[in-house]
Amino acid sequence: MTVRVDRVVTSGTFSLDGGTWDVDNNIWLIGDDSEVVVVDAAHTAQPIIDAVAGRRVVAVVCTHGHNDHVTVAPQLGERLDAPVLLHPADEVLWEMTHPGLTHGTLADGQRISVAGTEIQVLHTPGHSPGSSCLYVQEAGVLCTGDTLFAGGPGRVTSQRDFETIMDSLEQRIFGGQFPDSTTFLPGHGEGGMLGDERARLVEYRERGWQ
Repeated sequence: MTVRVDRVVTSGTFSLDGGTWDVDNNIWLIGDDSEVVVVDAAHTAQPIIDAVAGRRVVAVVCTHGHNDHVTVAPQLGERLDAPVLLHPADEVLWEMTHPGLTHGTLADGQRISVAGTEIQVLHTPGHSPGSSCLYVQEAGVLCTGDTLFAGGPGRVTSQRDFETIMDSLEQRIFGGQFPDSTTFLPGHGEGGMLGDERARLVEYRERGWQ
């Protein structure tokens, strides 16, 4: 059976550095009718559990540690009997939302087997230290979390982080390893084609972070 990617959208808040914003988050389900990987754990568990629909959950993978992407990660891990995976560079962010709770490790180059295919993990720091993207060659998709959106890189709060996220984009995402026909699926809003964004990299650099 061909692997597919389904979307669930949940709504809630994102809080950081004293600010709070209302946000809609994408949760991506990668798999087939038998098993699935859940990408991100935003806001409310039940809509995600409903979309899983009884399938075996290989893992709950968090693209990064901001609260709106890990809100219900421990709950999902328990309810779905699945490991929760997060890059260790985002441990400080995780502790802000889930102090004292443990999780599994997500690592650059890691491959997660699901539905007869593999998900490749890429560490793409910048939006957060542990931000990671997930590539599914068979489906022709790249889950980018908050690293890449249609129209530009994810939010950063310093020139240093801007340089880091641009390096991640240019070297890890647009470095030639993925076809321009690859569909990218971000953590918020609609995605697009990598080729369309590749043509705008110079514009991203010139625009800067502010």
